[in-house]
Amino acid sequence: MSRDAFEANAAQKWINTIIIAIKKVLSQGFLPLMVVLSALILLRTFFVYIGPNEFGIKQVNIGLKAGIHKEVYQAGLHFVVPFGFELMHRFPRELQVFELTNSMETAAKGARMEKAAHIQTSDGFFVDVDVSVLYHIVDPYKVITTVGPGRLYEDNGIIPKIEPKLKEALGEMTTEEFYNSPLRVKKANEAKKLLNDELNSKGIMVNDVLVRYFKYGEEIQRNIEEKKLKDQLVFTNQSKAKASAEEALVKKVRQEGEANLKIKLEEGKAYIVTKNAEKDLYVRTKRADADLLINLAEAKKTELINAAYQQRGSEKLIGLKMVEVYKGLEVIMLPSSGKYGMNPLDLENSLTLFGVNEKKE
Repeated sequence: MSRDAFEANAAQKWINTIIIAIKKVLSQGFLPLMVVLSALILLRTFFVYIGPNEFGIKQVNIGLKAGIHKEVYQAGLHFVVPFGFELMHRFPRELQVFELTNSMETAAKGARMEKAAHIQTSDGFFVDVDVSVLYHIVDPYKVITTVGPGRLYEDNGIIPKIEPKLKEALGEMTTEEFYNSPLRVKKANEAKKLLNDELNSKGIMVNDVLVRYFKYGEEIQRNIEEKKLKDQLVFTNQSKAKASAEEALVKKVRQEGEANLKIKLEEGKAYIVTKNAEKDLYVRTKRADADLLINLAEAKKTELINAAYQQRGSEKLIGLKMVEVYKGLEVIMLPSSGKYGMNPLDLENSLTLFGVNEKKE
């Protein structure tokens, strides 16, 4: 709340008090009314009200202790000798806002306002900057003794210092660097430090310097936008070129992968063919070995049978075999007389004929 607002509140309180007192006195008669009015006039004359968000500094004009007193008066009623002997200077205790802007509708309500800061950048161009400066009074005695009473802390303290310090700090940036938010905040903090270096000795502390908006001339703005578009086009082309290179790399890797896959598939097929051939060769070899063993066994068997037929008693075996030939025969026509005649009923002759009864020497 501004100082004017506090004064309005204090006046309203006095008016309300007077109205209430008058109503009470009117109900009791004329004399009490005069007493109350006199008391109110004396109270108003000899006492000054300091609001809850104000400081008070007493100035003695006539007397042994003439001058500005260091004592800071807090909220409440304080005795002051009237008729110019003593004065009570009031200063705001709460946070104050000072606006540099060309747009009144964007400024804080009740704030002191001046036109936007006109700053020349390091590359020679000009930019209008909207800035909000937040500050408060920390030592009203220093304020009144260095810059003066009333609103002189604005006219002789804040206002003459703000724009030069903004130009000193923000003027180090180029035109395009105003778009760099971190750098812009850094330079605003530098301006805050420069202001505090100047104003702390006067009892004023700057809390924040906020760059809210900036505007170039139309020609500069157009050039910056065109350059930004060109830069964006360059970045876009670079991104496209990089994307194409990456796409070609991906395509190459994909082709190499497909080629390696085909090679591995062919190697797999060749491996299968090789293993099948080895399997077939193994089967044929083992089968041939088995057939050879069987044939050798059959030959050995035949050899053993032939050898058995050459041993003693083999002729009897042959004769017996021949006898088996006759089994099942019902009729056979053979000569029964002569040297080679055969009488089946003559066993001795049959055995002799087949050589069974031949004596071995």
